[in-house]
Amino acid sequence: MDILALNCGSSSVKYQLFDWKRGEVIAKGMVERVTVGDSFIVHEVPGRETYREEYECPSHETAIHLIIKILADAEHGVVKEIDEISAVGHRVVHGGEKFTRSVMIDDEVLAGIREVQHLAPLHNPPNIAGIEAARSVLPDVPHVAIFDTAFHQTMPEHAYTYPLPHEWYTKYGVRRYGFHGTSHLYVSKRAAVLLGKDPKDCNIITMHIGNGVSHSAIKGGISVDTSMGLTPLEGAMMGTRCGDIDPAIPMFIQQQENLGPKEIDSILNKKSGVLGVTGQYTDRRDVLEGIEKGDERCRLALEIEAYRLKKYIGAYAAAIGGIDAVVFTAGVGEMAWQIREKALEGLEFMGIILDREKNRNTQTRKTENVITTPDSKVKVFVIPTDEELVFTEDVVAILEGTYTDHMRFDYSFCHKEFQRK
Repeated sequence: MDILALNCGSSSVKYQLFDWKRGEVIAKGMVERVTVGDSFIVHEVPGRETYREEYECPSHETAIHLIIKILADAEHGVVKEIDEISAVGHRVVHGGEKFTRSVMIDDEVLAGIREVQHLAPLHNPPNIAGIEAARSVLPDVPHVAIFDTAFHQTMPEHAYTYPLPHEWYTKYGVRRYGFHGTSHLYVSKRAAVLLGKDPKDCNIITMHIGNGVSHSAIKGGISVDTSMGLTPLEGAMMGTRCGDIDPAIPMFIQQQENLGPKEIDSILNKKSGVLGVTGQYTDRRDVLEGIEKGDERCRLALEIEAYRLKKYIGAYAAAIGGIDAVVFTAGVGEMAWQIREKALEGLEFMGIILDREKNRNTQTRKTENVITTPDSKVKVFVIPTDEELVFTEDVVAILEGTYTDHMRFDYSFCHKEFQRK
C-alpha cells in the first residue's frame, strides 16, 4: 500500500510517496512556480540521481497530473500503475474549531474547510485547490485531510482567548489556533520515548525553528499553549515574520509612511524577522557567516532570536509547572548549534545544563540526540521532525478504521523499538 502525501502552497506542490509495507519513503519532490510560469518539478528517489523537468503548470491540477506522470514513469517512476497509490493525505493549514483531528475528505468536509478559509487566506485556498485537483486526478482513492491546527485544539479557553471584544471571537473566530501541529506532535511523542516515560507523564516544550517558527507547551501529552495565534504571524521571531510586537506599531507606521493595510501586512509577514533586522538574509546560515565577517546586524539578529527563544522556554516552563525536556526541531533547530547554545545560556537555575561539545557536534537531520549533560535535571533533545510520517499513519489508520485522535492513537513512533528510516 502506497500513500501519497501532498502539501499544496499558492505556487508549489510538495509530495512524498510512502510504501507502507516496507515502511519507507520511495519518492519525494516538489513542483515549483505553479500558476506563475516557468514551472518545473524536482523529483528524488533514494539511490538515484535527482531528476528535474521543466513543465508548464498553469494550475494545481496540472501540477498533480505531472506528479502522477513522474511517479509512474518507466524511467524515473517508482510505481508501475497509478492504482498502486492507495490513498492521498493532504496538509490543510487551518481547520478552525471545526476540525480537531484528521478526517476523510468528502463534500461536507471540503465545505467545512472553505468555511474557515478566511482565517488563513494565504494558505487554505491553495490547500483547497490541491484537494480538488487531486480528487479530480485520483477520483477512485480515499483522500484524507490532516490539519496543522488540530494538535492545538486541546488548549484551555484561557490560553486561546485573546483579551479583545468577545464578539470578535463569537462572530469571526478570532482566537489562538497555533500551527506546525504535526511537527509538535511527532517530536513530543519521540521525546517521551527518549525520557522513558508515557506522554501523559511528561511536561515538554517543543521548539520548531525553521523559516517559520513556533513553540508549544505540552503538559501530560497534550498542547496547552502555543506561540502562533490566529495566524502564523504571532510568536517567535522568524525568517521574514516579526512575531510578537507592540500592536500599535503597524498603525503608527501606516500613518508615518502613508501605507495601506495590505502593504503593512506584507511588511510584517514578508519583510520583517531576520530579514528585517539584517536587511538581507532569511537563512540563518547566511546570518552566521555574516557574524564571522563582523556584520553587526547579523549579530543583533542572532541575539534577538536567541533571547526570544529563551523567554518562551521560561514562560512555558512556568505555565506547565516545570519541565522534563526541551526539544529543538526543524531546519534551524536541528542544525544551528549557535542559536541553541545562545538560547540555553544561563538556564542552569532551571536544571538545564548544556553539554557544549555535544551541542556543537549535533548538526544533523538524521539522528536524535541529547545535548545536555548526564546530571542535567531537564533534558534537551534535538529531534528531526517527520510530519509526513504522521500524515501517513493518520491516513492508514483512517482507512483501516483504527484512528481515534492524536491523543489516544498508538503511533509507531511512540515505541522505543521504533527506528526512523
